[in-house]
Amino acid sequence: MSSSALRRTVQAASPEETHRLGVRLGGLLQPGDFVGLIGDLGAGKTHLVRGVAEGAQVPHSEVASPTFAIVYPYSGRIPLYHADLYRIADEDELYATGFFDLVGSGGAVLVEWLDRVPGAAPREYLRITLRPTAEDARELQAEAFGARSEALLAAWLP
Repeated sequence: MSSSALRRTVQAASPEETHRLGVRLGGLLQPGDFVGLIGDLGAGKTHLVRGVAEGAQVPHSEVASPTFAIVYPYSGRIPLYHADLYRIADEDELYATGFFDLVGSGGAVLVEWLDRVPGAAPREYLRITLRPTAEDARELQAEAFGARSEALLAAWLP
């Protein structure tokens, strides 16, 4: 994996603020975008994902955790594929799910627990690491790999 050319760090003082950051990101996503999320249980990934889905105009009632389905497709302004790799052991197991067919398929891909299977990410993607800094506060560190991801990050967190 190449090193990122652009990095941004932002503080979210509450789950609602994490959600709002997600809404902003979801409004900027384009087909082909890949966003990988990293963070321990309780780091705020779900709040961010729900915001991204809202920003991509996915109906709130459609947003669910794909923990058991591995990948959950959403229909919004653009197709959005939400994957959760928590229970995936390796790249071979992920391949068997059909996940790799989604990458570059005309929708945006949002992946939780990307650190479990780093090879799931394409060469160009946005990686967001979430860390708790207080009971409800989070730090989001975003790193862009590739020109489109750099443009996405610069528009999301100028």
